[in-house]
Amino acid sequence: MKGQLMPKGLKHDPLQNSPSAGHWPVIKRLSPYLWPKGRPDLRWRIALSLLLLVGAKVVTVYTPFFYKAAIDGLSNPAQQAVALPLLLLVAYGVARFGSVALAQIRDAIFAKASQHALRSVALETFWHLHALSLRFHLERQTGGLSRAIERGTRAIDFLLRFMTFNIVPTILELLFVAGVFYVHFGWQFAVVLLISVAAYIGFSVMITEWRTRFRRTMNAEDSKANSRAVDSLLNFETVKYFGNEAHEAARYDKALARYQDAAVKSQSSLSALNAGQALIINAALASVMVMTAQGFLADRLTLGDVVLANALLIQLFVPLNLLGFVYREIKQSLIDMEYLFGLLDADREVADKPDAKALVVGGARLSFQNVCFGYDARRQVLHDISFEVPAGKTVAIVGPSGAGKSTLSRILYRFYDIESGHVQIDGQDIRDVTQASLRAAIGIVPQDTVLFNDSIAYNIRYGRPDAREDEVYEAAKLSRIDDFIARLPDGYDTRVGERGLKLSGGEKQRVAIARTILKDPPILLLDEATSALDTRTEREIQDAIERVARNRTTLVIAHRLSTVVNADEILVLDEGKIIERGRHETLLQAGGAYAAMWQRQQESAG
Repeated sequence: MKGQLMPKGLKHDPLQNSPSAGHWPVIKRLSPYLWPKGRPDLRWRIALSLLLLVGAKVVTVYTPFFYKAAIDGLSNPAQQAVALPLLLLVAYGVARFGSVALAQIRDAIFAKASQHALRSVALETFWHLHALSLRFHLERQTGGLSRAIERGTRAIDFLLRFMTFNIVPTILELLFVAGVFYVHFGWQFAVVLLISVAAYIGFSVMITEWRTRFRRTMNAEDSKANSRAVDSLLNFETVKYFGNEAHEAARYDKALARYQDAAVKSQSSLSALNAGQALIINAALASVMVMTAQGFLADRLTLGDVVLANALLIQLFVPLNLLGFVYREIKQSLIDMEYLFGLLDADREVADKPDAKALVVGGARLSFQNVCFGYDARRQVLHDISFEVPAGKTVAIVGPSGAGKSTLSRILYRFYDIESGHVQIDGQDIRDVTQASLRAAIGIVPQDTVLFNDSIAYNIRYGRPDAREDEVYEAAKLSRIDDFIARLPDGYDTRVGERGLKLSGGEKQRVAIARTILKDPPILLLDEATSALDTRTEREIQDAIERVARNRTTLVIAHRLSTVVNADEILVLDEGKIIERGRHETLLQAGGAYAAMWQRQQESAG
């Protein structure tokens, strides 16, 4: 097929491998969200936050000078009797509070901008996932995908906060402190400081890069474990049917064991990193303190200078020590974000043309012309299919399993694009109109009805979210589910459970019919719409379906031939080809494949 099956840069299983596009492209992709177009209110918040950031660091670096002056005053007998040293100590306390206050104000102002960026990325990802092809969603694993998205959005939040308010401020503080050491103490002190910081950063980067592979392994194993857990829980009944709880637990534990092994290696390497960083920090602190002590003994420096140098170093190395943690977390966050942005780069496979217009529906005449299609280039599913559903008429498609019947519905909804031929509605090729307008014109009752874990009313109203209550009730009545709902303790507010598992197959199918009735589309697509119903229930709702289909263009895909006897035309599909066509009576008289199918079903029913 032409479209890519998974996000660009991903290996065969998009949930088990992180992309390898590099970190700078990820940061570049994030920057537009942090400086959003058309939002001057957020931009001024960001600009003001940066000004406050600089101001806070200037106050932070200058604060120890108050302490130095106070110590010099207290060590001078001539000044001990005056209040100046005490005032300087008070000023020192006020300055320290001021630096903290500026940082908190900065965080409060920046919060709206960072949360907007996080929300924008999450929403764009959500939209894009819904825009990806059915092929992508059939191949994905829900648990691993949701965990990867969760990690990615959490990583963005971390990166925005710490990159802006830890990395940049620490660099500023380093430059300020280096300048103070150079001007106040001499170039030798500045050189020792810069060498120590360079050694610290170099060591941190080197070890963190080594540790990155452990994080990647942890991510892959975490996704596998979560996918297995979700898959097992979604198939709860199947597990119980076969008594395979121990088997499922063993598979889950095996995935957890691999995650545990990677986590242990990650933690061990973290301990080595922390020990090395502590060695560099304390070596630098000891070196500078020896140099200041020598200066004090040689009367080049005062006691206050010794205190100042110590305070500046400790003040610098506290965020620098945090910088090591932040760098590690940023690296890990970038790894987590790689997959998220890889999803946003995933090829949609089925996309609207740039000049696509809305579908204009008149009579809703539907036609398939010489349609050929295959999910895989090596296996053709449909071969030169041609038929027409006149406006307001009903055409049924029958045939054995695997004949390609349901593929026609996926093509009509444009979940896939055909390889050759045309599918038209009122003469308009569905590839030339917008997907939104195309799907708005079609109502479907699928073979496998999946409901949202919400109320019955919500699931019916899903056909038209702005529908009134009386319209919901009328749709339920037409689908013959209103009596069942009336017997429930919570009525229409009854929750249907995960994927609608609290309802029987027939009840779910009737909810699906009700929401399609509520949608009121010009084209109806019934894909095995009564397959989950017993014979009695099928007869009860067949009249309702026929009333709804009256004067609508209807395509019926059916296994039970009893549901299509009144169709205006019946097509018999086998191995992707139309082998018979005609009305029910005509096909029975022909004595071909349709007649044989009818005979088998009659004997089975009898």
